Amino acid sequence: MTTILKVNNVSKVYGKGQTIFEALKKITFDIEKGEFVGVMGPSGAGKSTLLNVLATIDAPTDGDILIDYANIAKMNEEKLADFRRDHLGFIFQDYNLLDSLTVRENIVLPLAIAKVKPADIKQRVENIATQFGIADLLDKYPYQISGGQKQRTAASRALVTEPKIIFADEPTGALDSKSATDLLESMSQLNEQQEATILMVTHDAYAASFCQRILLIKDGQLSKELLRGTKSRKQFFQFILEELAASDGDMHDII
Repeated sequence: MTTILKVNNVSKVYGKGQTIFEALKKITFDIEKGEFVGVMGPSGAGKSTLLNVLATIDAPTDGDILIDYANIAKMNEEKLADFRRDHLGFIFQDYNLLDSLTVRENIVLPLAIAKVKPADIKQRVENIATQFGIADLLDKYPYQISGGQKQRTAASRALVTEPKIIFADEPTGALDSKSATDLLESMSQLNEQQEATILMVTHDAYAASFCQRILLIKDGQLSKELLRGTKSRKQFFQFILEELAASDGDMHDII
């Protein structure tokens, strides 16, 4: 297996003097190419902070973050911007679609910025739209489609550039159960069929059950790792619930 993300002793400190807050405390873990990994933990545990420093949205105070052997913790802003554009994909809870562009144009946007050839763009967009079940919506505008369809559009845009890793921040948080399941199944299929590497922060045990591995974070530190192994998705869902229930009371808000 190829290690696509290597996190080594990453810390994040906010404030100065007596007002210092350690959001992350020497976190270390690896993610292999083709893994679908979830991050769970109670409110304030450091989930979003971890995602932000890994996704180059924020910078760590200390430690190293290597994505495909490039240490993003040591890059300047210009190099980070190029790396983010060329190698990373993002799926956020609030979609971040441009209402003035069609579904097709929203998906095309990162490819156009990367100056991909028009013929390649057309094929890639059609392929990813079919994978996410929105091929018949390509000429509609975001205001004409449902929340679930918007999120699948956002996911298509994130994946169309074939990034080294996709960061998903509570991607099902604003969706109804059917839309959430549709999105998670599409992401899971891409992970299995195309070896897309995904790191997803979620508070939802059902969403987490689609992952192969769960990292539990508490008080800015990794507290436990849950492996799916040979379990079915339903069995893993039950296993996650049992593990969260067995944890101390701080975990109750993510069950």
